[in-house]
Amino acid sequence: MQEMNNNPVRQSDYLLEVENLVKWFPIKSSFFKRTVGNVKAVDGVSFKIRRGETMGLVGESGCGKSTCGRTILRLQEKTGGEVRLNGQDIFALNKEQLRKLRPRMQIVFQDPYSSLSPRLPIGEIIGEAVREHGIVPQGEFDDYITRVMEVCGLPPYYKDRYPHEFSGGQRQRICIARALALSPDFIVCDEPVSALDVSIQAQIINLLKKLQADFGLTYLFISHDLSVVEHISDTVGVMYLGSMVEYAETGKIFANPLNPYTQALFSAIPIPDPDAHIHRIILQGSIPSPANPPSGCKFHTRCSHCMEVCKHAAPKWLEVEEGHWCACHLYDDAQAKAEAEEAMARAKRSQAQAG
Repeated sequence: MQEMNNNPVRQSDYLLEVENLVKWFPIKSSFFKRTVGNVKAVDGVSFKIRRGETMGLVGESGCGKSTCGRTILRLQEKTGGEVRLNGQDIFALNKEQLRKLRPRMQIVFQDPYSSLSPRLPIGEIIGEAVREHGIVPQGEFDDYITRVMEVCGLPPYYKDRYPHEFSGGQRQRICIARALALSPDFIVCDEPVSALDVSIQAQIINLLKKLQADFGLTYLFISHDLSVVEHISDTVGVMYLGSMVEYAETGKIFANPLNPYTQALFSAIPIPDPDAHIHRIILQGSIPSPANPPSGCKFHTRCSHCMEVCKHAAPKWLEVEEGHWCACHLYDDAQAKAEAEEAMARAKRSQAQAG
Protein backbone atom coordinates (compact mmCIF):
# COMPACT_ATOMS: atom_id res chain seq x y z
CA MET A 1 0.00 0.00 0.00
CA GLN A 2 2.78 2.37 -0.92
CA GLU A 3 0.32 4.98 -2.22
CA MET A 4 -0.93 5.52 1.34
CA ASN A 5 2.24 7.49 2.12
CA ASN A 6 0.33 10.51 0.77
CA ASN A 7 -2.03 10.30 3.75
CA PRO A 8 -2.01 13.58 5.72
CA VAL A 9 -1.32 11.68 8.97
CA ARG A 10 2.36 12.05 9.88
CA GLN A 11 4.54 9.01 9.20
CA SER A 12 5.55 8.87 12.89
CA ASP A 13 1.92 8.40 13.91
CA TYR A 14 2.02 4.85 12.55
CA LEU A 15 3.27 2.18 14.95
CA LEU A 16 3.13 -0.68 12.42
CA GLU A 17 3.83 -0.46 8.70
CA VAL A 18 3.47 -3.55 6.50
CA GLU A 19 4.58 -3.18 2.90
CA ASN A 20 4.04 -5.84 0.23
CA LEU A 21 4.34 -8.70 2.74
CA VAL A 22 4.66 -12.13 1.12
CA LYS A 23 4.66 -15.53 2.84
CA TRP A 24 4.73 -18.62 0.62
CA PHE A 25 5.04 -22.20 1.84
CA PRO A 26 6.92 -24.52 -0.55
CA ILE A 27 5.25 -27.68 -1.84
CA LYS A 28 7.76 -30.54 -1.95
CA SER A 29 7.64 -33.56 -4.26
CA SER A 30 7.15 -36.83 -2.39
CA PHE A 31 10.33 -38.57 -3.53
CA PHE A 32 13.13 -36.11 -4.37
CA LYS A 33 11.79 -33.37 -2.06
CA ARG A 34 12.14 -30.77 -4.78
CA THR A 35 9.99 -27.64 -4.62
CA VAL A 36 7.22 -28.16 -7.17
CA GLY A 37 5.06 -25.17 -6.21
CA ASN A 38 4.11 -22.76 -3.45
CA VAL A 39 1.10 -22.18 -1.23
CA LYS A 40 0.69 -18.41 -1.53
CA ALA A 41 -0.74 -17.84 1.94
CA VAL A 42 0.09 -14.11 2.04
CA ASP A 43 0.68 -12.53 -1.35
CA GLY A 44 1.63 -8.85 -1.31
CA VAL A 45 -0.31 -7.41 1.66
CA SER A 46 0.22 -3.78 2.70
CA PHE A 47 -1.34 -1.69 5.48
CA LYS A 48 -0.52 0.64 8.37
CA ILE A 49 -1.85 0.93 11.92
CA ARG A 50 -1.77 4.17 13.91
CA ARG A 51 -0.56 4.17 17.48
CA GLY A 52 -3.27 3.32 20.00
CA GLU A 53 -5.72 2.13 17.35
CA THR A 54 -7.15 -1.23 16.30
CA MET A 55 -7.19 -2.62 12.78
CA GLY A 56 -9.63 -5.45 12.10
CA LEU A 57 -8.55 -8.08 9.59
CA VAL A 58 -11.37 -10.18 8.14
CA GLY A 59 -11.94 -12.76 5.42
CA GLU A 60 -12.95 -16.37 4.84
CA SER A 61 -11.15 -19.27 6.49
CA GLY A 62 -7.91 -19.96 4.65
CA CYS A 63 -7.48 -16.44 3.26
CA GLY A 64 -4.20 -15.92 5.15
CA LYS A 65 -5.26 -13.73 8.10
CA SER A 66 -3.52 -15.71 10.84
CA THR A 67 -0.44 -16.35 8.69
CA CYS A 68 -0.22 -12.61 8.09
CA GLY A 69 -0.37 -11.88 11.82
CA ARG A 70 2.25 -14.46 12.72
CA THR A 71 4.60 -13.38 9.95
CA ILE A 72 4.33 -9.75 11.10
CA LEU A 73 5.56 -10.89 14.55
CA ARG A 74 8.34 -12.91 12.87
CA LEU A 75 7.06 -16.13 14.39
CA GLN A 76 7.80 -17.40 10.89
CA GLU A 77 10.15 -15.93 8.30
CA LYS A 78 8.82 -13.88 5.40
CA THR A 79 9.18 -14.67 1.70
CA GLY A 80 9.24 -10.98 0.76
CA GLY A 81 8.20 -7.48 1.77
CA GLU A 82 8.88 -5.32 4.84
CA VAL A 83 7.45 -5.01 8.34
CA ARG A 84 8.38 -1.96 10.42
CA LEU A 85 7.54 -1.52 14.10
CA ASN A 86 8.30 1.99 15.35
CA GLY A 87 10.16 2.50 12.08
CA GLN A 88 12.42 -0.50 12.75
CA ASP A 89 12.56 -3.26 10.11
CA ILE A 90 11.78 -6.42 12.09
CA PHE A 91 13.28 -8.79 9.53
CA ALA A 92 16.57 -6.86 9.42
CA LEU A 93 17.27 -7.63 13.10
CA ASN A 94 19.71 -10.30 14.19
CA LYS A 95 18.79 -12.90 16.82
CA GLU A 96 19.88 -10.82 19.82
CA GLN A 97 18.21 -7.63 18.56
CA LEU A 98 14.99 -9.53 17.88
CA ARG A 99 15.05 -11.01 21.38
CA LYS A 100 15.21 -7.51 22.87
CA LEU A 101 12.27 -6.41 20.71
CA ARG A 102 10.09 -9.45 21.50
CA PRO A 103 8.43 -7.98 24.63
CA ARG A 104 7.15 -5.01 22.58
CA MET A 105 5.07 -7.24 20.28
CA GLN A 106 2.85 -10.02 21.59
CA ILE A 107 0.06 -12.33 20.44
CA VAL A 108 -3.18 -13.63 21.98
CA PHE A 109 -4.10 -16.97 20.40
CA GLN A 110 -7.49 -18.29 19.35
CA ASP A 111 -7.52 -21.32 21.66
CA PRO A 112 -6.50 -20.25 25.17
CA TYR A 113 -6.28 -23.79 26.53
CA SER A 114 -3.78 -25.17 24.00
CA SER A 115 -1.61 -22.05 24.33
CA LEU A 116 -1.21 -22.50 28.11
CA SER A 117 1.19 -25.06 29.56
CA PRO A 118 -0.82 -27.59 31.63
CA ARG A 119 2.22 -28.19 33.86
CA LEU A 120 2.67 -24.63 35.12
CA PRO A 121 0.53 -22.66 37.59
CA ILE A 122 -1.02 -19.44 36.33
CA GLY A 123 1.37 -17.16 38.19
CA GLU A 124 4.34 -18.86 36.55
CA ILE A 125 2.71 -18.81 33.09
CA ILE A 126 2.16 -15.05 33.30
CA GLY A 127 5.56 -14.37 34.85
CA GLU A 128 7.80 -16.75 32.91
CA ALA A 129 8.66 -14.28 30.14
CA VAL A 130 8.74 -11.38 32.62
CA ARG A 131 11.55 -13.12 34.47
CA GLU A 132 13.31 -14.15 31.25
CA HIS A 133 13.40 -10.59 29.87
CA GLY A 134 14.08 -8.91 33.22
CA ILE A 135 11.04 -6.64 33.01
CA VAL A 136 11.11 -5.96 36.78
CA PRO A 137 13.67 -6.67 39.56
CA GLN A 138 13.29 -10.05 41.24
CA GLY A 139 12.19 -8.43 44.51
CA GLU A 140 9.23 -6.78 42.80
CA PHE A 141 8.29 -9.80 40.67
CA ASP A 142 5.45 -11.18 42.81
CA ASP A 143 3.75 -7.81 43.33
CA TYR A 144 4.08 -7.04 39.63
CA ILE A 145 2.35 -10.28 38.58
CA THR A 146 -0.40 -9.58 41.12
CA ARG A 147 -1.01 -6.12 39.63
CA VAL A 148 -1.13 -7.50 36.08
CA MET A 149 -3.63 -10.19 37.11
CA GLU A 150 -5.86 -7.67 38.87
CA VAL A 151 -5.86 -5.37 35.83
CA CYS A 152 -7.07 -8.34 33.74
CA GLY A 153 -9.81 -9.30 36.22
CA LEU A 154 -7.96 -12.24 37.80
CA PRO A 155 -7.85 -12.48 41.63
CA PRO A 156 -4.33 -12.96 43.09
CA TYR A 157 -5.25 -16.32 44.67
CA TYR A 158 -5.49 -17.80 41.14
CA LYS A 159 -1.67 -17.78 40.97
CA ASP A 160 -1.25 -21.33 42.23
CA ARG A 161 -4.01 -22.86 40.12
CA TYR A 162 -3.55 -24.67 36.80
CA PRO A 163 -5.18 -23.98 33.41
CA HIS A 164 -7.57 -26.96 33.58
CA GLU A 165 -9.23 -25.38 36.63
CA PHE A 166 -10.50 -22.37 34.66
CA SER A 167 -13.30 -21.63 32.21
CA GLY A 168 -12.62 -20.54 28.61
CA GLY A 169 -13.13 -16.86 29.40
CA GLN A 170 -10.80 -17.01 32.40
CA ARG A 171 -8.15 -18.76 30.32
CA GLN A 172 -8.32 -16.02 27.71
CA ARG A 173 -7.86 -13.43 30.48
CA ILE A 174 -4.77 -15.37 31.52
CA CYS A 175 -3.44 -15.21 27.93
CA ILE A 176 -4.11 -11.48 27.81
CA ALA A 177 -2.36 -11.01 31.18
CA ARG A 178 0.65 -12.99 29.90
CA ALA A 179 0.92 -10.63 26.92
CA LEU A 180 0.28 -7.49 28.97
CA ALA A 181 2.93 -8.40 31.57
CA LEU A 182 5.68 -7.66 29.05
CA SER A 183 4.49 -4.04 28.55
CA PRO A 184 3.96 -4.44 24.78
CA ASP A 185 3.25 -1.70 22.26
CA PHE A 186 1.58 -4.00 19.73
CA ILE A 187 -0.60 -7.11 20.16
CA VAL A 188 -1.93 -9.44 17.48
CA CYS A 189 -5.31 -10.75 18.64
CA ASP A 190 -5.79 -13.91 16.57
CA GLU A 191 -9.53 -14.60 16.85
CA PRO A 192 -9.38 -14.21 20.65
CA VAL A 193 -13.14 -14.57 21.26
CA SER A 194 -14.23 -17.11 18.61
CA ALA A 195 -14.12 -20.04 21.08
CA LEU A 196 -16.14 -18.21 23.77
CA ASP A 197 -19.83 -17.80 24.59
CA VAL A 198 -21.43 -14.55 23.41
CA SER A 199 -21.71 -13.07 26.92
CA ILE A 200 -18.07 -13.91 27.64
CA GLN A 201 -17.05 -12.48 24.25
CA ALA A 202 -18.44 -9.10 25.32
CA GLN A 203 -16.43 -9.19 28.56
CA ILE A 204 -13.16 -9.99 26.75
CA ILE A 205 -13.79 -7.31 24.10
CA ASN A 206 -14.50 -4.73 26.82
CA LEU A 207 -11.32 -5.80 28.64
CA LEU A 208 -9.25 -5.35 25.46
CA LYS A 209 -10.73 -1.88 24.89
CA LYS A 210 -10.09 -0.86 28.51
CA LEU A 211 -6.47 -2.05 28.36
CA GLN A 212 -6.01 -0.15 25.10
CA ALA A 213 -7.33 3.04 26.69
CA ASP A 214 -5.24 2.59 29.86
CA PHE A 215 -1.94 1.53 28.29
CA GLY A 216 -2.07 2.94 24.75
CA LEU A 217 -1.94 -0.50 23.12
CA THR A 218 -2.18 -1.03 19.36
CA TYR A 219 -4.04 -4.10 18.09
CA LEU A 220 -4.28 -6.14 14.92
CA PHE A 221 -7.61 -7.88 15.55
CA ILE A 222 -8.14 -10.96 13.37
CA SER A 223 -11.68 -12.32 13.40
CA HIS A 224 -14.52 -13.96 11.50
CA ASP A 225 -17.15 -12.16 13.57
CA LEU A 226 -17.87 -8.97 11.65
CA SER A 227 -20.11 -7.58 14.40
CA VAL A 228 -17.20 -7.80 16.85
CA VAL A 229 -14.82 -6.26 14.32
CA GLU A 230 -17.22 -3.36 13.74
CA HIS A 231 -17.40 -2.77 17.50
CA ILE A 232 -13.70 -2.84 18.34
CA SER A 233 -11.89 -1.64 15.18
CA ASP A 234 -10.88 1.83 13.99
CA THR A 235 -9.96 0.57 10.51
CA VAL A 236 -10.78 -2.67 8.68
CA GLY A 237 -8.86 -4.64 6.04
CA VAL A 238 -10.52 -7.39 4.00
CA MET A 239 -8.41 -10.30 2.71
CA TYR A 240 -9.20 -12.81 -0.01
CA LEU A 241 -6.89 -15.65 -1.00
CA GLY A 242 -3.77 -14.02 0.44
CA SER A 243 -4.39 -10.50 -0.91
CA MET A 244 -5.94 -7.36 0.54
CA VAL A 245 -9.02 -6.37 -1.47
CA GLU A 246 -10.34 -3.41 0.55
CA TYR A 247 -9.27 -1.13 3.40
CA ALA A 248 -10.96 1.86 5.07
CA GLU A 249 -12.07 3.33 8.36
CA THR A 250 -14.64 1.10 10.06
CA GLY A 251 -17.64 3.39 9.62
CA LYS A 252 -16.83 4.03 5.99
CA ILE A 253 -16.31 0.41 4.94
CA PHE A 254 -19.41 -0.90 6.76
CA ALA A 255 -21.60 1.90 5.39
CA ASN A 256 -20.31 1.56 1.82
CA PRO A 257 -18.40 -1.64 0.98
CA LEU A 258 -17.02 -1.32 -2.55
CA ASN A 259 -15.46 -4.65 -3.51
CA PRO A 260 -18.03 -7.33 -4.50
CA TYR A 261 -16.33 -9.77 -2.11
CA THR A 262 -16.64 -7.31 0.78
CA GLN A 263 -20.29 -6.74 -0.11
CA ALA A 264 -20.97 -10.49 -0.01
CA LEU A 265 -19.06 -10.88 3.26
CA PHE A 266 -20.89 -8.04 4.99
CA SER A 267 -24.30 -9.20 3.74
CA ALA A 268 -23.92 -12.21 6.05
CA ILE A 269 -23.95 -10.03 9.20
CA PRO A 270 -27.12 -10.92 11.16
CA ILE A 271 -29.48 -8.05 11.99
CA PRO A 272 -31.30 -8.31 15.36
CA ASP A 273 -34.63 -7.23 13.87
CA PRO A 274 -37.13 -9.87 12.69
CA ASP A 275 -38.83 -7.35 10.37
CA ALA A 276 -35.63 -6.17 8.70
CA HIS A 277 -35.12 -7.23 5.09
CA ILE A 278 -31.67 -8.72 4.52
CA HIS A 279 -30.29 -8.86 0.98
CA ARG A 280 -27.97 -11.82 1.36
CA ILE A 281 -25.37 -12.26 -1.39
CA ILE A 282 -24.58 -15.95 -1.83
CA LEU A 283 -21.16 -16.64 -3.33
CA GLN A 284 -21.03 -19.49 -5.82
CA GLY A 285 -18.39 -22.17 -5.54
CA SER A 286 -15.63 -22.43 -2.95
CA ILE A 287 -12.47 -20.44 -2.37
CA PRO A 288 -9.76 -21.55 -4.87
CA SER A 289 -6.55 -23.17 -3.72
CA PRO A 290 -3.81 -20.72 -2.66
CA ALA A 291 -1.37 -23.14 -4.29
CA ASN A 292 -2.95 -22.40 -7.67
CA PRO A 293 -4.83 -19.07 -7.50
CA PRO A 294 -6.80 -17.89 -10.55
CA SER A 295 -5.13 -15.55 -13.02
CA GLY A 296 -6.12 -11.89 -13.07
CA CYS A 297 -8.40 -10.95 -10.18
CA LYS A 298 -8.36 -13.85 -7.70
CA PHE A 299 -12.07 -13.34 -6.97
CA HIS A 300 -13.28 -13.43 -10.58
CA THR A 301 -14.28 -17.13 -10.43
CA ARG A 302 -16.97 -16.30 -7.83
CA CYS A 303 -17.84 -12.69 -8.69
CA SER A 304 -21.23 -11.77 -10.19
CA HIS A 305 -19.68 -8.58 -11.64
CA CYS A 306 -16.89 -10.44 -13.46
CA MET A 307 -15.75 -8.81 -16.73
CA GLU A 308 -13.36 -10.14 -19.35
CA VAL A 309 -10.51 -8.00 -18.02
CA CYS A 310 -10.94 -9.56 -14.55
CA LYS A 311 -9.89 -12.95 -15.93
CA HIS A 312 -6.53 -11.73 -17.23
CA ALA A 313 -5.35 -8.62 -15.31
CA ALA A 314 -4.94 -8.22 -11.56
CA PRO A 315 -6.66 -5.04 -10.32
CA LYS A 316 -4.55 -2.15 -8.97
CA TRP A 317 -4.77 -0.96 -5.37
CA LEU A 318 -6.48 2.44 -5.67
CA GLU A 319 -7.89 5.09 -3.36
CA VAL A 320 -11.48 5.19 -4.64
CA GLU A 321 -12.48 7.86 -2.12
CA GLU A 322 -10.51 9.58 0.61
CA GLY A 323 -9.10 6.94 2.95
CA HIS A 324 -11.01 4.14 1.19
CA TRP A 325 -8.78 1.75 -0.78
CA CYS A 326 -9.98 -1.03 -3.05
CA ALA A 327 -8.59 -3.50 -5.60
CA CYS A 328 -11.33 -4.01 -8.17
CA HIS A 329 -11.64 -3.26 -11.89
CA LEU A 330 -15.07 -1.69 -11.27
CA TYR A 331 -13.26 1.33 -9.84
CA ASP A 332 -10.32 1.63 -12.25
CA ASP A 333 -9.34 5.16 -13.22
CA ALA A 334 -8.23 5.94 -16.79
CA GLN A 335 -4.59 4.95 -16.20
CA ALA A 336 -5.47 1.72 -14.38
CA LYS A 337 -7.97 0.82 -17.09
CA ALA A 338 -5.37 1.31 -19.83
CA GLU A 339 -2.80 -0.78 -17.94
CA ALA A 340 -5.36 -3.54 -17.32
CA GLU A 341 -6.34 -3.68 -21.00
CA GLU A 342 -2.67 -3.89 -21.97
CA ALA A 343 -2.10 -6.70 -19.46
CA MET A 344 -5.17 -8.51 -20.81
CA ALA A 345 -3.87 -8.23 -24.37
CA ARG A 346 -0.47 -9.65 -23.31
CA ALA A 347 -2.14 -12.53 -21.48
CA LYS A 348 -4.27 -13.40 -24.51
CA ARG A 349 -1.23 -13.31 -26.81
CA SER A 350 0.63 -15.65 -24.45
CA GLN A 351 -2.33 -18.03 -24.37
CA ALA A 352 -2.55 -18.01 -28.17
CA GLN A 353 1.16 -18.77 -28.49
CA ALA A 354 0.95 -21.55 -25.91
CA GLY A 355 -2.07 -23.01 -27.70
